[in-house]
Amino acid sequence: MTNTCLHLGQTLCFDGDPFVDGLGAARHETRGGILVENGIIHAVGPSADLRAAYPWAQTVDHGDGLIVAGFVDAHAHYPQTGIIASWGKRLIDWLNSYTFPEEMRFKDRAYADEIAGQYLDFLLANGTTTVCSFCTIHPESVDAFFAAAAERNMRVLAGKTCMDRNAPDGLRDTAQSAYDDSRRLLTHWHDKGRASYVITPRFSPTSTPEQLEALGSLWAENPDCMMQTHLSEQTDEIEWVLGLYPQARDYLDTYQAFGLLGEKGLYGHAIHLEPREKDKLADVGASLVHCPTSNTFIGSGLFDMAGLKSGGHNIGLATDTGGGSSFSMLRSMAAAYEIGQLRGNPLHAAELIWLATAGSARALHQQNRIGNLGAGMEADFIVLDLASTPAIAQRSARARDIWEAVFPTIMMGDDRAINATYVAGEKRV
Repeated sequence: MTNTCLHLGQTLCFDGDPFVDGLGAARHETRGGILVENGIIHAVGPSADLRAAYPWAQTVDHGDGLIVAGFVDAHAHYPQTGIIASWGKRLIDWLNSYTFPEEMRFKDRAYADEIAGQYLDFLLANGTTTVCSFCTIHPESVDAFFAAAAERNMRVLAGKTCMDRNAPDGLRDTAQSAYDDSRRLLTHWHDKGRASYVITPRFSPTSTPEQLEALGSLWAENPDCMMQTHLSEQTDEIEWVLGLYPQARDYLDTYQAFGLLGEKGLYGHAIHLEPREKDKLADVGASLVHCPTSNTFIGSGLFDMAGLKSGGHNIGLATDTGGGSSFSMLRSMAAAYEIGQLRGNPLHAAELIWLATAGSARALHQQNRIGNLGAGMEADFIVLDLASTPAIAQRSARARDIWEAVFPTIMMGDDRAINATYVAGEKRV
């Protein structure tokens, strides 16, 4: 009984995908609640019904706060925390100028511990309860990340980034060491507590065919794991890839040829896709991840959300820290809306929230655990203040429905909009 808590407030959850099922996929209660017991949601519904059914439960009343699932960031680089918002380079120059020098520091376990803890605390402050992150080539960076997440009881996904060419001295492994290190880390961390290991070739330009083949073999040996990488982020990147892999039909073929294309594949960016690539990704049920603040910050291009969703693709949303310019998924939602406008297909508030919660959870194959409010789901949730600043408050006060009330927070909100963050039922912020 002491671990049973009834959280009251407005509630918002999803019975389907609003891109497919329309606004009827969303379920909003003006006065609702969720019953949490031992880190699991056991009931969701109107507050009066829950009070009557569970009179013994401890009650936390969040007033007009909006209770939603914690945000799920489907693509990030925690080692780039310290270089977020670094000025003005295209992708390849940005990697050489900022990313690679910083990632070299993660051989030092103490430094990796410091940044991992700082990064996860930034996420929790911004309402993100799950992230899928690249680490560095150093096993120490992976151990530090999973250890910091375990201290906070966060559900996370991550893996050792593998690179054996086109990277500086001190930031390259080999095909064999990438396989061996990844296999050892996978054995140690995968499905331990709330951790999931992700096989992680950075992208084709920084891996030889031999390394991609080794990682494809590792994935075939561990098909329950996710595999994450980058795909078609910038046009000059694509030219580079095709120059390195002259036999490839397209960028995706550099992964497909080595067993790195599959249902549990997670492909970040995916902006400049060829028709064959789109068809093949949809055929295998792979997941694409939209990284809007990164795409605008580094000048990569405009993701085709409407076209890819209509083509049946699984799509998640991400910050892509530190190419992305914010730790906040609210900012990612706002940028996704802006990119949709530029493509002539603005996203509805329901679609944006779904992408940042249930959509990203589905992209990560975690939809039965996180990303929504429902009986049996893990109790990772946040409470949004829909009047967190005077500018937001004056707009939301005019709202005629929940979507007009929440949209100003999507467009103008930041960490001040996060009234509380709960991880497995425990308040963390």
